[in-house]
Amino acid sequence: MKKTVALLITAVISGGTMAACTPKPASADPVAQEFLDAMTHRDVEALSEIVDNPTLANEAIDDTFSGLQAESLTATLADVNVNDSIATARYSLHWDLPRDRELVYETEMTLTKASDEWTVRYKPTIIHPRLGANQHLELRAIEAARASVVSSDGVELLSPGISHRLLVDTAQLDDPRGAAARIASAVNAAAQRDSAISKLDAGDLAAALESVEGIYSVGVYSADEGPAIEGDLAGVPGVRLNDEPAMVPVEKDFAPDIMSRVTRIVGDDLVGANGWKVSVVNPHGAALSDVAVHDADPAPALEIAIDYNVQRAAQEAVALREDKQTMLVAMRPSTGEILAVAQTPAADKDGDIALNGHYPPGSVFKIITTAAGIDKHDLSPSTAVGCPGVMNIQGRTVINYNQFSLGTVPLQRAFAASCNTTFAEMSTNLAPGELEEVGKQFGLGIDYNIPGLVTVTGEIPEGETAFERTEAGYGQGLDLASPFGFALVSSTVAAGHRPVPTLIVGHETTPSENVAGPSPEVIDGLRAMMREVVASGTAAGMQAGGTIHGKTGEAEYSGGSHAWFTGFRDDDIAFATLIVDGGGSTTAVNVSDRFFQRLDELRAGPGDAAETAM
Repeated sequence: MKKTVALLITAVISGGTMAACTPKPASADPVAQEFLDAMTHRDVEALSEIVDNPTLANEAIDDTFSGLQAESLTATLADVNVNDSIATARYSLHWDLPRDRELVYETEMTLTKASDEWTVRYKPTIIHPRLGANQHLELRAIEAARASVVSSDGVELLSPGISHRLLVDTAQLDDPRGAAARIASAVNAAAQRDSAISKLDAGDLAAALESVEGIYSVGVYSADEGPAIEGDLAGVPGVRLNDEPAMVPVEKDFAPDIMSRVTRIVGDDLVGANGWKVSVVNPHGAALSDVAVHDADPAPALEIAIDYNVQRAAQEAVALREDKQTMLVAMRPSTGEILAVAQTPAADKDGDIALNGHYPPGSVFKIITTAAGIDKHDLSPSTAVGCPGVMNIQGRTVINYNQFSLGTVPLQRAFAASCNTTFAEMSTNLAPGELEEVGKQFGLGIDYNIPGLVTVTGEIPEGETAFERTEAGYGQGLDLASPFGFALVSSTVAAGHRPVPTLIVGHETTPSENVAGPSPEVIDGLRAMMREVVASGTAAGMQAGGTIHGKTGEAEYSGGSHAWFTGFRDDDIAFATLIVDGGGSTTAVNVSDRFFQRLDELRAGPGDAAETAM
């Protein structure tokens, strides 16, 4: 019995001794955490003590920090699983990137134990699970595609493309004047092919090249003409073309001046928010795959007021009198959108005269005189007025066209027949400043700061003397106006209020002053009288469809007369047409009539237009 107990005791003691001698594995957790701390702080010394290949580890970590432009890194250890002498640690990495961007993901490391010490085994996946040998992460931009510029009826007018900047390195020029002559010749040849290109003066360019040290920018040219210019300048030292992103007209000849102005203004509006991505990159910088992608947010297409079909119809209409400075401006009365600005090449030579030219308005000004008579003297379309063929008004002899006489007629009849004597007398009876005041109610005499355009509406004299008021009443004397100004006048009659003219959506127009618009009584009276002009008056016989209201005008000047016609149609289009030195108003009526006919054809489309023609 004692022997048995002794054996049991010996066995227990032996068993206890065996258990105490079995080694307990040292935890891998602290080493895993040390590695994460060393990586987040880019601690080269610490990494060298716990990673089996610290050189590769440091290179990969540094390349990724730099590639990501990382501002900080946070590492969070999730768990460590030990299997004998191998451990696997899972953790998350949270990279703080520029502009409040973040990259967060999970990965893992392998640790091995030798001589009771744990060591991190270097593999690229300790930085990201998709990294391979000699690879790192890199932050890259995803550029937002530039938006297009579209017309108010949704047609693309300007699209993203390329332009060419012509540069000259003056340090390489042996003969600046010779180079200037070659450059001017090449650019001027291009200007003959493309009206949007400004011609160069060789002398001015030579002076500029001689005064500049380094790079001189000659100009920016289209994708079509840039290479042609470069070819003409082959062999000229120091001359080169640089490609630049640009908004390119979809149709080169479509409202080129306005498109050029719009391009200069809307550049920033067309750039959306860039996106970004993180790519796996090889040592040569080539992206192999993307581990995170945040798409760009492109800007929406930018709309301008120009209407594609209205502009085309206007341009084709003014071409009927291409021998003259013929111009037409169209507006949308309900909104003030400028739908079209069309000029002949003869008009283009003097600039944007449809928008800012100064011309005597002739009888179209009777719209303003009539409004003043209704507003100040309680006249109406049915008021009886005199229309003698000749009238002496305080020493000024006023004559109707061919001295026609109607006797005493309703004001509406005198307006439709355009009696000079009637409106000269009406204006004379106004107080000084009243005609000018009423003109501003319709926008005439107000300046508008319209982004993308330089405009002038017109000028009306205060009329301090009876003579000034007499002349002004039928659009002579010191009255001046532009087609833009009278498109605004007709828009006001059509809309019942004075609209604010606009070109680019989102770019606000600022008027020089704010004045009240015309009264409803004035609007109603003018609408009735302007309709009578087209129905049975001086513009009778128009062939275009729709209900058109208008007023004709022939503005005399020394040596000739200008032909005017302004008005509106019931499809929310107001217009003003001017033919400089065009003679009688019939020519302006014909151009306007063709404008509406052609617009209807374009809107109908080829099939419907052919049926209409039959």
